[in-house]
Amino acid sequence: MTDSTPRIGIVVTDAYAADDPDHDTPILLAALETRGAPAEAVVWHSTADLAPYDLLVLRSPWDYPDRPDEFQAWLDRAESATRVVNSPALVRWNLDKQYLRDLEFAGIRAVPTQYGRTAADVLAALSAWTDRRVVVKPAVSAGARDTGLFDAADPAALRLAERIIAGGGVAMIQPEVTELSAGGEKALYSIEGRHTHAIAKGALLEAGGGLIGGVYVEHPEPVETTEAERAFAAEVMDAVCATTGQAMPLYARIDIVDSAEFGLVVLEVELIEPALNLHVAPHATDAVVDAILRAAVH
Repeated sequence: MTDSTPRIGIVVTDAYAADDPDHDTPILLAALETRGAPAEAVVWHSTADLAPYDLLVLRSPWDYPDRPDEFQAWLDRAESATRVVNSPALVRWNLDKQYLRDLEFAGIRAVPTQYGRTAADVLAALSAWTDRRVVVKPAVSAGARDTGLFDAADPAALRLAERIIAGGGVAMIQPEVTELSAGGEKALYSIEGRHTHAIAKGALLEAGGGLIGGVYVEHPEPVETTEAERAFAAEVMDAVCATTGQAMPLYARIDIVDSAEFGLVVLEVELIEPALNLHVAPHATDAVVDAILRAAVH
């Protein structure tokens, strides 16, 4: 390392579930070392001095939904100390899934969503989808926490929404997308606005509430995408930039499903800490490392 070598921190947390490890960070650390720019993992909620870093790259602070105020304070501290990617402004916007409203306003198709702040809101939303199944989830969450698939008339759907609201959150109510329940979701990855790869992780939700198998386990597999899907993902990213006034993010995961009922729709845009799944898409590693190195000398 020379004096001109940027000091890069890869932002992680200090513990991961045994069935949900951080595959990306070891791959990125090794690739950056090979490129002559050794980096180090930085636990986001540690007391580490952040000023010596030329760049902090958010990768796997996956426990932030359990400590949101602390994470917001860390973003403030990190932003005042050095450059952070994705930008804290973009991260703050992306923390609450009500950003989907912004994207719809910008012309992006999304799954129809109603937001419940009271039990009355939730009852009205559930009554709009009588005789079918719905997904209930919090507007601020990750890893399918407090997310369930229910018959709209199932009292468990209302109970979950009420628990979310009682905890100070907003409940999202969406109609079931049958193609999604069948595992048809695709996660398209964008590095500096360029498509690099796509992953399918299969269905996660068990009808009646809970997760298939009782635990959150992804089974990522590379999947092909159509020209229409890639074009739609690019439209989503353009809308993100136009809506937030931010530059194209270094990394993004755009979750989509092509449905008979609603067409090609966006489910989520993950700009905070998406698993890049480089262990099953190693060809994307160079693109990510190139982007990090460009950001480090920006």
